[in-house]
Amino acid sequence: MTIRRKHSYFFGIILLLSMLSACTSPKKIIYLQDLETNASQSFTQNYQPKIQPDDVLSIKVSAIDIEAAKPFNMYESTGTQLKPITYLVTASGTIHFPVLGTIKVAGLSTEALTAVITKKLTTYIKNPIVNIRLLNFKITVLGEVNAPGTYQVPNERISILEAIGLAGDLTIQGKRSSILLVREQDGKRTSVTIDLTDKDLLTSPYYYLAQNDVLYVEPNKAKINSSSVGASTGIIMSSISILISVIAIFTR
Repeated sequence: MTIRRKHSYFFGIILLLSMLSACTSPKKIIYLQDLETNASQSFTQNYQPKIQPDDVLSIKVSAIDIEAAKPFNMYESTGTQLKPITYLVTASGTIHFPVLGTIKVAGLSTEALTAVITKKLTTYIKNPIVNIRLLNFKITVLGEVNAPGTYQVPNERISILEAIGLAGDLTIQGKRSSILLVREQDGKRTSVTIDLTDKDLLTSPYYYLAQNDVLYVEPNKAKINSSSVGASTGIIMSSISILISVIAIFTR
């Protein structure tokens, strides 16, 4: 066998091995496997986030009697405009609300807090309307996704699949069966592993995210192995290729 032919066989083997190493089982890629189509599933509706210390709330009070509601809506000057104030939840889980004073809010949903403030306001206003929004609802997605980062959520509900969609989906190197979810709630930090390939994800208590949740997508084994080879591998292979080509030319 000539050196040129050996050269061709050598690179043919390398190409074949590269193609084989790039192949990934569909079982490791497809989301929500074995999910029945045209079938309904019951799921928990308890996705409302609980207010925590350091959360920022927007609280607006309105009523038919506009003048009666004015003392409960405070504003701050921002140059030429007036902007409604926001309420930062203290470390002890309270806010100081106009007229009503200190209110314990930590551990409540915005819906529950709306009911609390509405009841307190009935002493001062007839048929008050209270609108509360959680302004700092955000989630963070890191690791093997196309657009890692922290994302602000305009409403109070986002699922894991929606969060991954915001981050541009997983890269092909992302380990879909091992997504780390880190959550801080009620002074405790918990971490759980989420499997995107499992159809039971749709009924998981972690399907809906809470504010400040962090998702971390692990790299798969192929990505880890390739990173351990080293950046100089490409240079070495190119050098070998050039050397073999030179030998082939001079041994014709």
